[in-house]
Amino acid sequence: MKNRVIIVGCGRLGSSLATKLSMAGQDVVVLDASEKSFRKLPETFSGFQLVGDGTDVNNLEYAGIKEAKMVLATTDDDNVNLFVAQVADRVYEIDRVYIRLNDADKSTLLENTHVVAVYPFLLSMAAFDELLEEDAR
Repeated sequence: MKNRVIIVGCGRLGSSLATKLSMAGQDVVVLDASEKSFRKLPETFSGFQLVGDGTDVNNLEYAGIKEAKMVLATTDDDNVNLFVAQVADRVYEIDRVYIRLNDADKSTLLENTHVVAVYPFLLSMAAFDELLEEDAR
């Protein structure tokens, strides 16, 4: 049974998601190229930390992608996130793949995949638009 969650990128977003999923009892593996990034995880984090390049398929396999039910790509690099997402979706057929994308124009690269993208810029714009509309009333 697939029950692992792999998070590539342990910045503010990745570490927050890892903490939340770990606290919910999920089997979490966080993969980041910089060991320093893991400082963002609390001492209570019960998951596994792996230092390595998320675009290296050997690292993804070591992290347990074959047993993963979910993959989240949360680095600051759209190209890394897109690569991880494509590999998770097309090679390992992970049903739930979520990525952070800064450039909404890259959404065309996700056509015909099961990958769901979150766009921080668009979310921020929507929030500010809502605030500005309220202020105009």
